[in-house]
Amino acid sequence: MKEVRAYVQTFMLEHVIEALLAIPGFPGISVTDARGFGCERAAPHEAGPAEELTDFTPKVRLEIVAPDDLSDRIVRAIAGAARTGNRGDGKIFVTDVARAVRVRTGEEGDAALGVAGAGEDA
Repeated sequence: MKEVRAYVQTFMLEHVIEALLAIPGFPGISVTDARGFGCERAAPHEAGPAEELTDFTPKVRLEIVAPDDLSDRIVRAIAGAARTGNRGDGKIFVTDVARAVRVRTGEEGDAALGVAGAGEDA
């Protein structure tokens, strides 16, 4: 299993969700608000003195745990739907997940993601 964690611009969220829902077997997603900056943030001379330390860009953080065979499709869907070509489009990280357990049933692995049984609640 893989965790795909992405930070994208808030106004691109609807496009990203549409792209993800088009993937057969897509297991689900958690979305939270985030703020941050990367290496391409505004140079100090572009921001006023009060903005230098507080110039965070609002983003949304997407967290998806998926079977290995879906992770590449998920990354491509997010990157394609979130891309504007401008600074601040975001980042995507993929990491291994050692274990997943569905609390309600005790199912583990891919079954815990709800992808093993069609129609199951995740």
